[in-house]
Amino acid sequence: MEKELVIKLNKNFEQAAFEKEGIEFWFARNIQELLEYTEWRNFVQVIEKAKLACGKAGQRIEDHFVDVNKMVLLGSGSEREIDDIALTRYACYLIAQNGDPKKEAIAFAQSYFAIQTRKQELLQERIKLVERLHARQKLVTTENELSGLVYERGVDGPGFGRMRSKGDQALFGGYTTLQMKSKMRIPENRPLADFLPTITIKAKDLATEITNFNVRKKDLKGESPISGEHVKNNKDVRDLLAKSGIKPENLHAEEDIKKLERKVKADDKKMVVEAKKIKKK
Repeated sequence: MEKELVIKLNKNFEQAAFEKEGIEFWFARNIQELLEYTEWRNFVQVIEKAKLACGKAGQRIEDHFVDVNKMVLLGSGSEREIDDIALTRYACYLIAQNGDPKKEAIAFAQSYFAIQTRKQELLQERIKLVERLHARQKLVTTENELSGLVYERGVDGPGFGRMRSKGDQALFGGYTTLQMKSKMRIPENRPLADFLPTITIKAKDLATEITNFNVRKKDLKGESPISGEHVKNNKDVRDLLAKSGIKPENLHAEEDIKKLERKVKADDKKMVVEAKKIKKK
């Protein structure tokens, strides 16, 4: 495919896109023209095949293919209402995949929407990854705050370790920290939180934040009162999760947070290098 044609088609597809409430979409009537289908009824058949593919992929069809009505201007100057369909990027990708790749416009669309869809997937993946990293960093800060707080109130290092372990046992339905590591196949010398899913990390952080707050508010001192407060808060957070059907001890371990940190740093360095290359051009 000639470079000039690629540039032209890319511009056409970009200009045809709309956005509402942060969601990018295309109208099927516009995609029909871009993919060089002369008859709407023929293009509708391609859309129906795409809908079937969408359903088989486990996606909600109505999330990607939304029936709409819009007014079009006739040659006489009057307007007429016609049926149309608002299509997500994924819907456009499926439509292109069900088209004839011998047509240059369709061949371009197959690659264009595949790349755009993959970009979206990578973006969502990175957002989830960064969210987990931030949650873990926040928990470290909150636990360090609690460690300093209880030290001032007569609890030594081993005492803090016992208190935190009892908190874990309350959050994980009776499982100790070591038992959870064994259950999740986590090395004993690594922190449990480095392998927990985001929801559980945030649950531990919330319980610890409440402990910090109440230790100050109630002026608690000594291992036993502070430990009792921490256990209560972890039980309360566990009960809150249970209302949504979440049992922390049954959730699967996720990728080592240290590996994710290295991945994010490597990606950031790569982006800096790419940005410098662009500036030089």
